[in-house]
Amino acid sequence: MKAVVFRKDKGLVYEDVPDYSVARGEVLVKVANTGFCGSDHSLVAGGHLADGYILGHEISAVVVEKGAEADGPPLGTRVCIRPTFCGKCANCLSDKPHLCRVHRRTAGIGDLPGGFAQYVKVFPQMLIPIPDGVDSQNAALAETFAAALHGIHCTSERKGSVLVMGGGPIGLCAVRLLKILGYGPIVLYEPVQAKRDIAVRYGADHALDPLEKDADAQALAAVPGGFQKILECSGVKANINRAVLLAADGGEVCIISMIFSPIILEAPFLVNLKEIRLTASNSNTHEENIQCLRWMAQGKLDARPLISDYEPLERLPELYRERIDTGLAVKVLLKIGEEF
Repeated sequence: MKAVVFRKDKGLVYEDVPDYSVARGEVLVKVANTGFCGSDHSLVAGGHLADGYILGHEISAVVVEKGAEADGPPLGTRVCIRPTFCGKCANCLSDKPHLCRVHRRTAGIGDLPGGFAQYVKVFPQMLIPIPDGVDSQNAALAETFAAALHGIHCTSERKGSVLVMGGGPIGLCAVRLLKILGYGPIVLYEPVQAKRDIAVRYGADHALDPLEKDADAQALAAVPGGFQKILECSGVKANINRAVLLAADGGEVCIISMIFSPIILEAPFLVNLKEIRLTASNSNTHEENIQCLRWMAQGKLDARPLISDYEPLERLPELYRERIDTGLAVKVLLKIGEEF
């Protein structure tokens, strides 16, 4: 089959790889679409992947083969792919199966090959059936919305004002979800005009350029006293200190982005004086993916405005160099097999 693999000396390469053989407890799915995630970029840019590894975890597909002992959805079922979990460890028993450290198997961002290929071999527990009314493009990007939803869930249920820092796919998904959930006013910080336009379409009350000198003054004019919640989705370290300054008394700051270098709080006393709650999020749950798929079926969520680049799989290496690594793309979606 055809796939895009990581090669230590070349980066992403489109090539032939061996077809999968399905064991008794495994399932083979034929990929329709796969999205390119920011974590994929981090892994490629960091160069820490095993030679020959196949990335891609934002997958829509169809079940085409099942091992003799494999349960789960029948052949022909349209599915998304999520990690496994044991259901018995402390994290699983605390309703945090996405943090399972015992039996977590992941496709395209862990131990199993992913969706930048014509087929993916997974386990039945990883399959989430796609409801009627949801096309393969939306279904592939349900996980992007679920990651944003999980970040929101990592804060309290209190509604109110929110500042979303960063208008990449996760930040834009957060804007749309916050609107559905009844938060407001919703303010986005994003320097790229095209992304600010999507945010307004998704329901942002204000979309501001954070590089403007008076951006913070504009934000506080819209939300006097500061924001009850701030979601950091950009990966810009300076935003953590900025969030502390812009948070309201009793406000919450959730780091959804991954930041890999040290952060120094310039005014840590403000965390005390304002009683700010600083938290973070990691991944998402099956249930959050299912909820986003439901909203897609109901017409409340539409991922297609996020898609800036829609290309066949063989174009991915070139897209990575020209559009992804340069930061020009908003969201890359790959057409791999027959869509639905």
